[in-house]
Amino acid sequence: MRFRVLLPLLLAALGAATPALAGPPLLCHPYDIGDAKSLPWDGTGAWWRGQSGYDVTHLVADTTALLTPSTPVVVRMETLRRAVIYASPDAKVAQALLRTFTERAQRAEHSGHGDALAYLDAAYVTGAFREMVLVGESSEGRARAAGAKTLTLDGQEYALIQKALSLRPDDPTIHFAAALIAADNNRTAYVAHAARARAGISRDPLLARNIDHVS
Repeated sequence: MRFRVLLPLLLAALGAATPALAGPPLLCHPYDIGDAKSLPWDGTGAWWRGQSGYDVTHLVADTTALLTPSTPVVVRMETLRRAVIYASPDAKVAQALLRTFTERAQRAEHSGHGDALAYLDAAYVTGAFREMVLVGESSEGRARAAGAKTLTLDGQEYALIQKALSLRPDDPTIHFAAALIAADNNRTAYVAHAARARAGISRDPLLARNIDHVS
């Protein structure tokens, strides 16, 4: 991994919690989604390597089309991980991606009918962009994070994932996401959510294939 030399700096910036795999927990390690449909991706040689020639002007539409109510949580996480990496060099695309998912969560909130998946998506995008801003503090990552660094991030990703859990408190895949979101600044929450995720692996094959992110 080309960013291996940056991991001590990134881990210091991300706090004292220690998820199972080193590096920015929402960005650096792909999720194994098998043959599930997601954004096109290369991934060879580096965690940030998308498909050459992918047209990011279609990114927001492509991402929202993939994230249907039936899309599994782990597939959502991988799709959003890829989307944030694609968007991060371009301020306009990054702003559109963040706005799309935060506004969708806000609409669900204002309707009086909360949507656990809308909250999860907004939480993941917000947290992943925050990590990308930290990656951009290095000379090697600066260009990849130029657009992400223009964003106003409110630090509400853990509050959003808590809203998702208030609607689906026994969903181990949402606890899995919550553990990774909490990993950078709330060790106690990370440990608790990771334990709930591990306890649920028999109920979700995709979660079982990715539990090494937190164990």
